[in-house]
Amino acid sequence: MNLDIFKKENRIPVNLGKLVLRLTFGLTMMTHGKGKLVDLFSGNPIEFPDPLGVGAATSLGLTVFAEFVCSALVAIGLLTRLSAVPVVICMAVAFFVIHAADPFGDREHAFIFMMGFLAIFLLGGGRYSIDNFILKKK
Repeated sequence: MNLDIFKKENRIPVNLGKLVLRLTFGLTMMTHGKGKLVDLFSGNPIEFPDPLGVGAATSLGLTVFAEFVCSALVAIGLLTRLSAVPVVICMAVAFFVIHAADPFGDREHAFIFMMGFLAIFLLGGGRYSIDNFILKKK
């Protein structure tokens, strides 16, 4: 097994990979959550699934927090690991509960997002993140 990628001179591609992963999943999820954000503040009656039994408005609010706010934080690399957790949970609920009876093709987006944000949680923000900038100053 060649571990050259872990040598100091090869960390740049790894950190660029983390940046690409954060930006791709973070910005794509924000786009996915934007419509829900608009719905939340539209003033119209809220019709949204309530799988946790907390009410449709609260469920929508939690989903907007995960899909839009936390994804934005992941994209910029601020509180990256912590911010990835609500998105993983949200996508797990979508995959295993909301779309449980759907064919895999109809729920694969939730699965891909769940796995992508799980990878981000495991890898962290990397060198090109606000988290790293803040930690370097301390």
